[in-house]
Amino acid sequence: MLPIPAEELNGSGTLGPYWTFYRAVAAEQLSRWLPGDPSVILDLSGGRGRWSGQASRAGHRVIEVLDFRRTVDAQSRLRDADRVRHIRADDLAFLPDASVDAVLAEERAMSIELMAESAMSDVARVLRPGGRALVCVDSLVLGMAILAEQEQWQHLRQTGEVMLVPWPDGSITRCFSSGQLRELLMGAGLEVEWVRPRTVLSPSTVDHVLGSDTRSLTWLVRTELDAHPDDDDTVGIHLVASARKN
Repeated sequence: MLPIPAEELNGSGTLGPYWTFYRAVAAEQLSRWLPGDPSVILDLSGGRGRWSGQASRAGHRVIEVLDFRRTVDAQSRLRDADRVRHIRADDLAFLPDASVDAVLAEERAMSIELMAESAMSDVARVLRPGGRALVCVDSLVLGMAILAEQEQWQHLRQTGEVMLVPWPDGSITRCFSSGQLRELLMGAGLEVEWVRPRTVLSPSTVDHVLGSDTRSLTWLVRTELDAHPDDDDTVGIHLVASARKN
């Protein structure tokens, strides 16, 4: 059973409670993952400001790379201007080696970046020894959901090959199995700390629980993050991984 209809992925469908839960899980996950001491953090999440804003409010200096393909929220940029440095760039050539303590690649950044191996090598280059990267990608389960809705049945099988998925809006993204995500990180010279689905709880479960009591959101988030579904490829539209540079 597919985890979520592809038509719901832009957040405009009927699964509002699920997306509220999803965003709360992502925010809490980042809060737990961020360095305990003030650090320099590179945000490659596309210039939407959510991740850089949270990191800066936690006391970190943030360099946010703005995506040329997206419209930037001017209000967000002004609000965080004193804590976040914004850079428009196609790559990380503007940064010297070993210059940042952590890298955020949220918002499916390494799925949108089809040459993910090259991008991750650049991430490893700019990380200081002991630095960490948090990476979010589209899962194979999501890729198969998109292909099924397009009735591209011939592609609906898991292989070791790269899966590139065409979206209705004409864009193309890359989907990963947990093994492929591990290979991506290890191929860049990083040590994988963990890989897991962003969320394990189904949209129907979340909708039912929040529909009964909206105050249960905190409990749901804690339940999700206390689960340990490492390397589970059977659930979740996105995979999240943490990796460290030795």
